[in-house]
Amino acid sequence: MTAALHYFRWAFVVTALGLALAFWLGWSYGGNLGTALTFFVIGTVLAVLEISLSFDNAIVNANKLKTMEPLWQRRFLTWGIVIAVFGMRIVFPLLIVVIAAHIGPWQALRLAATRPEEYARIIGGAHLSIAAFGGTFLMMVALRYFIDEGKEVDWIRTLECQLRRCASVRGMEIALVLAVILVFAALVPDQRVDDFLFAAVGGLLTFLGVEVLGHVLDREQAVLGVAARGGFGAFLYLEVLDASFSFDGVIGAFALTHNLFLIAIGLGIGAMYVRSMTIMLVERRTLSQFRYLEHGAFYSILVLSMIMFAQTLWHIPELVTGVLGSGFIGLALFSSVLHNRAQSA
Repeated sequence: MTAALHYFRWAFVVTALGLALAFWLGWSYGGNLGTALTFFVIGTVLAVLEISLSFDNAIVNANKLKTMEPLWQRRFLTWGIVIAVFGMRIVFPLLIVVIAAHIGPWQALRLAATRPEEYARIIGGAHLSIAAFGGTFLMMVALRYFIDEGKEVDWIRTLECQLRRCASVRGMEIALVLAVILVFAALVPDQRVDDFLFAAVGGLLTFLGVEVLGHVLDREQAVLGVAARGGFGAFLYLEVLDASFSFDGVIGAFALTHNLFLIAIGLGIGAMYVRSMTIMLVERRTLSQFRYLEHGAFYSILVLSMIMFAQTLWHIPELVTGVLGSGFIGLALFSSVLHNRAQSA
């Protein structure tokens, strides 16, 4: 227990500082204890929301990190967390407002500080495009894992065996994702179809572009006589993956508060716990100890991608997303424990 808590020491420090900052921010806005406590509670809820939605992200990160060069592992766990907290939780929402409202970054920041309701309205208007991009990217991530001839371990055997057989058809995962895109394009309101298709195709091209870049860089390493292990390409892949995971949390946060700075504090605290979980999974080799944990994470990603597509048509509470994602991981962990006991017996 003590060894496990060792990995979360910086997350605890950031939690204390972040919640103190949230309390001070509430006092600055309201000038009374009630508002300060409200900001404190909302910051705590946002952190818990981010952790529950991103646990599968930590598992996938750990799976990728174990194949990366130590130098790029350290860079991801240092630079990556800065990009995750400041880039996705602050810069990304501002960038959406800059593009949607055709205003400058400074004006967008002032809008977030002085007119948070208008800022939230603009973010909400871009939700369809965000969901289409993120849903497409995450679905490709999940299907690329399951549709793989080299995959040897199956959890839900009947389904995974069928998906593995599909790997003999080149580009099968792309065809499946395009089929899903076409189905939802037929259901999306006519005036938003162009936005949906543009964002969905952008998500697909982003995934393929990151994969191509990773292969090119790995091949260059091999030519130079260096073992072809994950470097900048893998780093970029993990950053885009983190961005796709973050879409749901950032948009869902506006259901609790319109204050950009409070959202950044709460989601930033959650991001630190995801980083700590990633380090623990890599250093303690947890994925090798629990046979099906990785499967549960990728099923969770597949479900999240479908939810993001569904969110282009209906509102789905973040609680549903968190419960479904955590449920798959919990079941996979339970199945892994049963398998370990059977092997021991």
